[in-house]
Amino acid sequence: MTDKTSEITAVCHVRAPLLLEPVDAQIETLQACESEGAIDDLLLRSWPKEVSLSAESPHQEVLENYERFAEWADERGVTVRPPFRERSTTSQVTGETRELLVTPLLCLELYADDELVGVFPHSDEATEDTYTTDEAIATLRTGELPTPLGSVAEADEDLESATTDTCPDCGGSLIDGQGLFGCSDCGWVGTVTEFGRYEPQSDRSAEEREPSVAETR
Repeated sequence: MTDKTSEITAVCHVRAPLLLEPVDAQIETLQACESEGAIDDLLLRSWPKEVSLSAESPHQEVLENYERFAEWADERGVTVRPPFRERSTTSQVTGETRELLVTPLLCLELYADDELVGVFPHSDEATEDTYTTDEAIATLRTGELPTPLGSVAEADEDLESATTDTCPDCGGSLIDGQGLFGCSDCGWVGTVTEFGRYEPQSDRSAEEREPSVAETR
């Protein structure tokens, strides 16, 4: 059941002005959840069907939301692509190609005490399961908080298993020099990504920072 000690906030993003069925029914159910106390606050936000993936886009808030949703999904080993989709379009007049982000008709994000705990819909590519907004809203209506596919624990476990002290080139031992890893056997130098994978530094970066690794030996 929903933890009543936590304040549950639902933020519903929907394309405007396409408030058509079944979206209307979903919003009506969310409004009922708020009136019945299943959620504490309901915020409705509209967004366009497509936004430009550029720093000059007038819809930076949409792009920031998308990045936040994608980061949340990555932490749990799930994906929000789809329902979000990226595509290219080329103007027949100017020949200019633009990268666009296509938004879903409806997207729901849930917060417990200001902590993002769910983005719907999302999918688990490994199992090909999808947790839809319909399912999430139906769960809210019963008084329960939807449990997303995947889990932070699984993501942390994957990160721990991926991050070892083994050189990706020769299998030798790596030495951690303040976030820069160096191999004492083959001289490989690199960093670890947020997903726990080692990637080499550029030659210039390696030359500039290698002494800091050597100092730790």
